[in-house]
Amino acid sequence: MTCQFHFYGTFCLAGVCLTRVRCAGSGGPIAERPPHVFNDFLMWLLRVGPAPIILAVSGPGLPHLFSDLMSGPGTRFPFPPSHSWHAMAEHDVMDKLVSLGKRRGFIFQSSEIYGGTGSVWDYGPLGIELKRNVKESWWSRMVHQRDDVEGVDASILMHPRVWEASGHVEGFTDPLVECRVCKLRFREDQIDSSKCGRKPSLAPGHHGECELGEARLFNLMFRTFMGPVESEGSVVYLRPETAQGSYVNFINVQTASRQKIPFGIAQIGKAFRNEITPGNFIFRTREFEQAEMQFFVEPGTDEKWFEIWLDERQAWHRSLGVRSENLRLHEHGSDELAHYAKKAVDIQYKFPFGWKELEGIHNRTDFDLQRHREYSGKRLEYIDSGGGKRFVPYVVETAVGVDRTVLMLLSDAYREEEIEGEFRVVLGFHPRMAPVKAAVFPLVKKDGLPELARKIVKDLRRAAVPAFYDESGSIGRRYRRQDEAGTPWCITIDGQTSENGTVTVRDRDSLQQIRINASNVLEWIRERLAFPPP
Repeated sequence: MTCQFHFYGTFCLAGVCLTRVRCAGSGGPIAERPPHVFNDFLMWLLRVGPAPIILAVSGPGLPHLFSDLMSGPGTRFPFPPSHSWHAMAEHDVMDKLVSLGKRRGFIFQSSEIYGGTGSVWDYGPLGIELKRNVKESWWSRMVHQRDDVEGVDASILMHPRVWEASGHVEGFTDPLVECRVCKLRFREDQIDSSKCGRKPSLAPGHHGECELGEARLFNLMFRTFMGPVESEGSVVYLRPETAQGSYVNFINVQTASRQKIPFGIAQIGKAFRNEITPGNFIFRTREFEQAEMQFFVEPGTDEKWFEIWLDERQAWHRSLGVRSENLRLHEHGSDELAHYAKKAVDIQYKFPFGWKELEGIHNRTDFDLQRHREYSGKRLEYIDSGGGKRFVPYVVETAVGVDRTVLMLLSDAYREEEIEGEFRVVLGFHPRMAPVKAAVFPLVKKDGLPELARKIVKDLRRAAVPAFYDESGSIGRRYRRQDEAGTPWCITIDGQTSENGTVTVRDRDSLQQIRINASNVLEWIRERLAFPPP
């Protein structure tokens, strides 16, 4: 029997209380108990019986994995005296984020009351605010703060020839392998990391009853029909990317906006891919949102603009308050490049499940405009009104997943802390990204304090500063709820407020409390929302 123990809180040989211990034994149920002293925990542990013990431990640095063989009272424990461990195995973080997401209203399983829909998620009250903050930050930096990028919102359903020209009809495929026994399908290049539907769950082909068929190509586009008759002539597709809407509107946007090369077209929108193996929460889903910008340049200047946009996109991610050590670049080798790309670099983030692509910057040359020129018969050229030069522009693309960015912010912000013997979960968002900027509490439900608190909330909301009112539970419990929601400031209305008009402002991260005039709360918050990330 193998048991995994996950420790939350403080554990030491001096007998300090453990907040929670979870034992997950293979083949057995999960048991939880809060032992009060070390000896109590030791006796409970020894009753499990001789077994390899895996202790998943993490702290400020990388998590460490300790092993020891339990053999009775002489068991050696790899814990130095008086050391606090905040155990959070990397693979547990995703489970905690999913749980926190539902509990605090960030993200829900779609159609949950019917058992859920595979790899489709709904954003709750806090989740949609976080997602909107991401999109508004991207749009502001990409469009509003620049004079060389225009915005569009292209339709999801496009002429089917668009996808023939882009190569999606012919080439947007993955090799698929089906098990004839469990009927599950797996990507051929991910067989070893997939799980068979038979028990015990092994890699496909490793189970004695597995019968894997031959690999066949599977198109990832969702196919539907337009109009009342379902026929080959009415076939349309849900777009698998937003970029093509920018290419087919290149002439329209350039003419209407009177932009000169170089200039870009930006848009944020939904895309759909019938992924064979989606997963990792909202990282890879079948319905997702993209923020893409296509920057049209004169051939020969494309490499210079590629480097400019690579630097700019890294700066944007850092502006969200993400730790720099969790970001890195990955340049595609010749065997990784897409058919349209001259060069491609991914901005990767260190998610709890490893380094994964967050955003791609691609030099697409003139591939897309040339293909649409060929399939549509239209001249997709730029004519320089000054010198009369005529050419098909090259394109430098930046494409980031909005949902992946949300997951990045949740992962980067999540932390567990012990404060004066109490355990707390915190989402340490940068204030600009936080769904709620301030929570306002009356200390008690009398003496006119609720009315004063509601007035402050009303004033904040009128100024478009998201605020939350809470009068339920102890003040400490209210603080903890807002820590989990990522709210940077909690404002408490107490008896002193009635006397001198001041309120207490508590900072989420430092836990420092200061008093300011109630009439200055809005201005105080606005000043701090303007602060750049550390």
